[in-house]
This record gives sequence, C-alpha cells and structure tokens, in this order.
Amino acid sequence: MLNSNRLRIAMQKSGRLSHNSKNLLVNCGVRINLQDKKLISFAENMPIDVIRVRDDDIPGLVMNKIVDLGIVGGNVLKEKILSRAFKKQKSSYKLLLDLDFGLCRLSLACPKDSFYKDLYSLKNFTIATSYPYILKEYLESKNINFKSFTLKGSVEIAPRVGLSDMICDLVSTGATLEENNLREINVIYKSNAQIISRTGKFSSIKKELIHKLITRIKGVIKARESKYIMLHAPASKINQVVSLLKGVETPTILKLAGNSKKVVMHMVSKENFFWETMENLKKLGATSILVLPIEKMME
Repeated sequence: MLNSNRLRIAMQKSGRLSHNSKNLLVNCGVRINLQDKKLISFAENMPIDVIRVRDDDIPGLVMNKIVDLGIVGGNVLKEKILSRAFKKQKSSYKLLLDLDFGLCRLSLACPKDSFYKDLYSLKNFTIATSYPYILKEYLESKNINFKSFTLKGSVEIAPRVGLSDMICDLVSTGATLEENNLREINVIYKSNAQIISRTGKFSSIKKELIHKLITRIKGVIKARESKYIMLHAPASKINQVVSLLKGVETPTILKLAGNSKKVVMHMVSKENFFWETMENLKKLGATSILVLPIEKMME
C-alpha cells in the first residue's frame, strides 16, 4: 500500500513520452532513479512516488484515484474519455498543464495507389486503428459510415496484409507511413503530452507539492522556449533594437565602459532567435551579440 502522504505520479514505462517525462521530473529537481525493471520508484528529496505503466492505463489510474497525477498523451486521454462514455462511466479528472513534448497527430492514411477523392469516398471502408473511439466520433460527425478494425500495434501493415482498406494512426514525422507505402490524407486529432490530476481533496502537503511541481514545470517549459540575449548597441537605436526582438521582455540597459555612444543590453526573448535577426541587429550597429540557452527560469 502506497503512503497516502506521498504524491503519486503515473508516467509511461516505455514509449514516446517515457524519456521526456523522466527528464521533466529531473529538470524540476526531483532526484529519482527510474530503473527499467522497477515499476515503482521513490524520490530521494521529495515525498513523490513514480509509478510506470502502459500509457493507456494512466487515465484510468487518475480517474479512479489510484494516483494523484498522470503524465499522458492527449490522444490517449481522449480515447479513454470516449471509451468510458460509451460504457456509461464517468471520467473525472482535472487538466493541470499542457506540456511541450509528445507532439503528434492522429491521421487517416491510405495506400499511395488507392483511390481517394475526399472523406465521403471512405463510405463503408474498413479502417484499422488503435483509436476506435476517436475515429468513430470524427467520422460519425461527418455522417460517414465505415467499419473499424482495432489493432493495438503495427497498424501501418493492415492494408498490406488485407486487414483494412486504410488506417488511422499517430503520425509525427511521417517516416513510418512512407516506409509502408502510405500517404496521409486527413488529420483528425492533434495531440501533446499533458499533466492531469485526480479530483477530490488533497492534503495540505500534497497541495503545496503539486503547486511547487507545476510552477517548476512551467519554468522548465518557459526556459526551453526562451533565450538570453546580450549585446552592445548604439544608444540612439535602443528602440529599433528592441523592435527586432519579438517576444522580448523589457531589457536591462547598462553603460558601456569607455564608450558613451553605446550601451550594454541584456534581455530574455520568448521566441526563436534566427540568424536573420542577428544580421539585422548587426546592420543597426550592434556588436558582441550573444544568444544563450536558459537552463531554469521562474517569474
């Protein structure tokens, strides 16, 4: 029996989200040794237990209040919600935060040499998928009749072995589709990793810990999205320099020793910083331009 005073977090044991979920906790200062054969691990410096399971088990563990938090793909969560609704079961949970990894899309794909005009040409097609409920919701909303063939893995081979006319599967780069002579024809759902929470009361210890963890995660995400910029700029062109830096916060401006015509500018940019931007800064007379990654960030 797990200690009720410890925060229980479920994450994927192996697969698309496993590595990034582990790194997220580590970057938030959670010292934990996640070994491949251990399904439950305990943090050394915080009252946190990490339970590693199949991704499609995570929503149920949260909804049934077995764990406090879950790191799960939006596609898996959506499928579980629709599945439980079909069985007339409630899906009680709270979405705490969208994460910046696990980006993918659930798409329809057909053999490259197959006839396809539009969605309505799929009438009475057999479609293989690991997400029958999302597929059903989407195509029924378009009033398209079809037959679903559910597979838990290797969906992309279904047309080649005669199990289906086409597939509905997760796509990230599209390389797997290309390898199996398939072409993507329609995106039906876009997904990313999310942190969800069980409903109900939490102890004050858990409330404080969840708040601390979410604050740190937001800081990690913001740091990954931001750059720290330092440069020397003409004092007469400060406003022009700032206008080139999209997403930049109010810069810190300091005097440059021995040069009254230039200033030192330090700032954080929340958007991508391109070579073209540096070249335009150079044209304005900026020098010593440094663009640095940010490891941690908190506002």
